Amino acid sequence: MNIGRRLIPLTAIAGLAALSACSATASGSVSSGGKLKVTASFYPMQYLAEQIGGSHVSVTELTKPGVEPHDLELTPRQVGALGESDVIVYLKGLQPAVDEAIAQSGVKYAADAAALTGLEDHGTEVDGKHHTTGDNDTGSTTEEDAGADPHIWLDPVKYAEVAKGVEKTLAKADPDHAAAYAKNLKTLTGKLDALNTEFTAGLKNRTSDTFITTHAAFGYLAERYGLIEEAISGIDPESEPSAARMKALHELAQKKKITTVFFETLVSDKTAKTLAGDLNLKTDVLDPIEGITSKSKGTDYLQVQQSNLKALQKALGAN
Repeated sequence: MNIGRRLIPLTAIAGLAALSACSATASGSVSSGGKLKVTASFYPMQYLAEQIGGSHVSVTELTKPGVEPHDLELTPRQVGALGESDVIVYLKGLQPAVDEAIAQSGVKYAADAAALTGLEDHGTEVDGKHHTTGDNDTGSTTEEDAGADPHIWLDPVKYAEVAKGVEKTLAKADPDHAAAYAKNLKTLTGKLDALNTEFTAGLKNRTSDTFITTHAAFGYLAERYGLIEEAISGIDPESEPSAARMKALHELAQKKKITTVFFETLVSDKTAKTLAGDLNLKTDVLDPIEGITSKSKGTDYLQVQQSNLKALQKALGAN
């Protein structure tokens, strides 16, 4: 993720936060209109807030559909609106512009997904071995890949852990509806438990463990179900693979008898299709679910995850 992207100046953020504080509730509880005002940094956080909050919340997403979350730049209007939130749900480290704005917002209740479950390092993998720094053997692309992998929502078990933390935050901000939030959480975690069971059973009888993706978004999912993710690029979807990395993938695809190179909906598929063409492999979509668009294979998180499962079953020869 490119930390050097343009951010709103701190002075502007502070000024807007001060102005917005005048219209926010003094206690940080339910705003006028009867609904808790929740701001979610991007789709996976929005989904949790909506599923748990139900009819008692009004959720605004900072990252619009079709925008790659890592690329987000906040407008002054968005920064001002952020300061009027009752609750913010975000994932620290994924979007530097959001992290900076939240730090200046003065909002009392914030749920940071990165603090609600354990994060791990997932860099570019080579033959199942973890590498996070660039060298001629691995072809890994940037030192940034050595950082913690933020894609926790792609593991249903970790996502459920985050959901529990979000529910606690909503309940603190709006204790009058705590029972409803607890009930909604139980329903959501039940769905995520069922999804985990689907993945476990659906990938049990497979002929291969290894899959290739455009960038390393599926490390948690792979670890959960005993798979090996081989990413063309690292954690940053915009990083370019080295010649050594491409050579390693050519050799790996032949050695592991890989059939498919996966690309995703919000990032260019050019490199994936080039690699697939060189090796006469198929291409398919494996969606990191960073946003839902008309190109998504499903209308929400659960549906897209089920589509991901079907794609992996096909690529890995699972019955």
